[in-house]
Amino acid sequence: MHSVSAEWQSTSTAPSDEDLEICTLNYDGMVHALPFPCRKDGSNWVDRSGGTRADIHPTHWRKWIEAN
Repeated sequence: MHSVSAEWQSTSTAPSDEDLEICTLNYDGMVHALPFPCRKDGSNWVDRSGGTRADIHPTHWRKWIEAN
């Protein structure tokens, strides 16, 4: 799994019809890209690998691309 070499976008512009790679801030305040695809569902985020709601507050997104 990996992402395309694209610039990160603000979560306010995240589409709800695509799997996305998202970044969050960890407990140390460091930016961390999640290792699984997520999808925006209203104001919530869903872990697409497990189909469950992800209790996260992302800062940025870019399109998720599966490795072959």
